[in-house]
Amino acid sequence: MKLLVFLEHHEGAVTKAALGVLAKARALGEAAGVVAGADVRGAAESVGGPVYLADDERLAAPLPGPRVDVLAKLVRDEGFDAVLFAQSVLAADVAAGLAARLGAGLNWDLADLVEQDGALVGKRPALADSVWVDAGWSSPVALALFRSGAFDPAAAEGGSEVREVAVELEPHSLLAELVEAASDEGEGGPSIEDADVIVAGGRGLGSPDNFALVEELASALGGAVAATRAVVDAGWYPYATQVGQTGKTVSPKLYVAVGISGAIQHKVGMQGSGLIVAINKDPHAPIFEYADLGVVGDLHEIVPRLTELVRSRQ
Repeated sequence: MKLLVFLEHHEGAVTKAALGVLAKARALGEAAGVVAGADVRGAAESVGGPVYLADDERLAAPLPGPRVDVLAKLVRDEGFDAVLFAQSVLAADVAAGLAARLGAGLNWDLADLVEQDGALVGKRPALADSVWVDAGWSSPVALALFRSGAFDPAAAEGGSEVREVAVELEPHSLLAELVEAASDEGEGGPSIEDADVIVAGGRGLGSPDNFALVEELASALGGAVAATRAVVDAGWYPYATQVGQTGKTVSPKLYVAVGISGAIQHKVGMQGSGLIVAINKDPHAPIFEYADLGVVGDLHEIVPRLTELVRSRQ
């Protein structure tokens, strides 16, 4: 089984989610990654193991068309059985374009991948994560898009084996042009998808001004700030920080939920966290049913005190 993993990168580093998918691919069979961009040799060399490098100025902008060309050629030339992606806006566009180009099946929102009787089987949660669905492929090449944070990265044994590939682009792939790039990730700290520590705030904070409590605790812990859908819909915090069924799926080592009731829509986005700590004044809040540590009380008193204690130990 030969598997190819699309290694998305930002600011010269491959994303944590993509490295997690690569680790899973290596556990399943013969796996290689592919890094496509401009001046990205450093990113390719940092991965370890076999990595295909498509380094070309025409790949500088994060546009899907040229990347589809690179992946399609690799699949045809090297005979890969599957191409795996970590969920992102760019990865979804590339996966969809590659599926159309190859006439291949694409399963998305997967949380796991296994081999059964010589065939790949994707595991997909459904009905608000209350059941699991087995998803297969009838096409010769299988394409899979995984939830962000589905797998933990693992270092490859030995150094990187970078294999340069010739970049051959279709004329139509060069018709799109990136006019402007903007970020809505908020100020400072890691993104919630890459952070080992996340402090998330909900409507229990009472007002957008009280998000300062969450930001200060996240800063003390060296983590990122996240929010619930209700908070985002109310305009209290940027959409890019939303965790949940209609937001992002995260799996940090520590997840601190502040003023969050813990509805199923939020649970599905963070239940893979290593340690879940909940702070809520309602002892019957659903989040206490799956939190590892629950603190019942006034968050306006608890969070500042917790921040003070964390900083005193640093």
